[in-house]
Amino acid sequence: MFKRLTVVLLAALALTACDRVDPNSPLGKRKAIFKDMLKTSEDLGGMLRGRLPFDGGKFADGALKLDGLAHAPWQHFPKVRDDGDSSARPEVWERQERFQDLASQLEGVTGQLASITRTQPLEATQLKAPMDKVEAACKACHSEFRNH
Repeated sequence: MFKRLTVVLLAALALTACDRVDPNSPLGKRKAIFKDMLKTSEDLGGMLRGRLPFDGGKFADGALKLDGLAHAPWQHFPKVRDDGDSSARPEVWERQERFQDLASQLEGVTGQLASITRTQPLEATQLKAPMDKVEAACKACHSEFRNH
């Protein structure tokens, strides 16, 4: 009985290990960037919605980080769809012009948010509208190009 259980557990572990993404692959790199973008955006939104205490300095740092991250993942989308468990729809590669347009829109609104944070002290009320634009840009791209 112990031998069978061991074999089943080892087989299950082997199968889960096959599903891992190489962190140095384009897919692995963009997944890591998107995960960091999500965490940063959630923290910023949390500060504006009262889930986290508002800290102007931390918000400004987060806005700068988010702007940098918003420029990073696009280089990790190869010209031809790569293998792996990607959340990207085939349309990313079929409609490159639209995909790049939405990427540019995100870069623009994160840049605006970062720019606003250069003037201290910050008030949460002045940051809500620019942060809403960032979230809308993320949602627009996800709606067209991401499997949910």
